[in-house]
Amino acid sequence: MSVEIKTNTAETLRHTYGNLQRRFGDKPASRYQEASYDIEATTNFHYRPLWDPQRQLNDPTRTAIRMADWHAVTDPRQYFYGAYVQSRARMQETAEHAYGFCEKRGLMNRLPEALQHKILRCLVPLRHAEMGANMNNSSIAGDCIAGTMTQLHIYQAMDRLGIGQYLSRIGLLLGEGGGAALDQAKAYWMDDPIWQGLRRYVEDSLVIKDWFELTLAQNLLLDGLTYPLMYQHLDRQLGEEGAGDLSMLTEFMRDLYAESTRWVDAMLKVVLAESDANRAQVQAWVDVWEPRAYEALLQLAEVATGRDALDEVRTALAARLHKLGLHSPGVAL
Repeated sequence: MSVEIKTNTAETLRHTYGNLQRRFGDKPASRYQEASYDIEATTNFHYRPLWDPQRQLNDPTRTAIRMADWHAVTDPRQYFYGAYVQSRARMQETAEHAYGFCEKRGLMNRLPEALQHKILRCLVPLRHAEMGANMNNSSIAGDCIAGTMTQLHIYQAMDRLGIGQYLSRIGLLLGEGGGAALDQAKAYWMDDPIWQGLRRYVEDSLVIKDWFELTLAQNLLLDGLTYPLMYQHLDRQLGEEGAGDLSMLTEFMRDLYAESTRWVDAMLKVVLAESDANRAQVQAWVDVWEPRAYEALLQLAEVATGRDALDEVRTALAARLHKLGLHSPGVAL
């Protein structure tokens, strides 16, 4: 008796969802594509939003920037929810180890009192600016259209919330610990002259109506000056003064800024290439907000790092803008 084994091949009738097939052809899609494209409603709305009855939900006119398809902006990191959470879990594990190490050994308490005071005055109040960044990016995610754009900004909002919490933990590690240090940091934010320029910038940004203008003011210009100033120049100076252990606690911030720079620049390249009108509008916003961001940080820089450090950071931002095809109103290249 012989047994003959035959194999049959079942051909796949469709390799992906219809919306992705229309965009990319009938081929298997990546998880990023499945989670990012054409997931927001665009037709058959039942009502207009009560807070803005002049527009529809997911209305493209909430910004002066015009794009044939906002899905042209993609994340170079290819983050959808699962990939984002996995990446942040790894980063958080590293950060938690660093914070636990410092807390167990009381490394911040060993610093001279003058250094502890400088950290509390010149760094910890940034947690309030981070809450502003969280609110701004949450607002952008609510107003922008296309899943690829929404994901970029809601993940940024959550990252900024996490950074604010880490800055709060640095405050708790100083001195005797407890809430007194955070109360003092809040008092600096509210009343210390060195913080009032940044505080005003943050509060003014909260009421920007155009969401793309807001992402420029926050994620490109303010962050493009603040993060290198505080987490590179200030960190280096504090290390030279004997607070090198602080670098372990701010590594998370440097890693996040390196990531955000990638997607912000990628977003701008696509938007600027779309039309001359977009380029002119973006440059007009840069002309308004770049000098304001510089002025907002000026008094803080004079106390924390020296004005030369801020000027160096501004020059680096100008070079970054130049690569994008924009120019800085404050630096001639």
